[in-house]
Amino acid sequence: MNRKNIIIAVLIIAAIVLIGCTAGPNAFEQAEKADEPAGFLLGIWHGFISLFAFIISLFSEKVNIYEVYNNGGWYNFGFIIGASLFYGGGTKGASRKRRDY
Repeated sequence: MNRKNIIIAVLIIAAIVLIGCTAGPNAFEQAEKADEPAGFLLGIWHGFISLFAFIISLFSEKVNIYEVYNNGGWYNFGFIIGASLFYGGGTKGASRKRRDY
């Protein structure tokens, strides 16, 4: 196997693993939902995989981007942190050199 095939295989495996960790359906639609709502750490994870969850949600009604059954502010805070970690969160703008005119 050459290097390109190995990279493609790793990306496919990573995509499959990420698919298994997406936010679930609405808690009111699922009777066997756990009693404990999603918290801060799940918020970070769901924010980090939000792009993948969005793509999957276009083709499946069982996948949501955002976990509706959450504990409120801490889940939201974690979601924002996770999304900013994945999307860069302004680090590119801070790393640019400033031009003085």
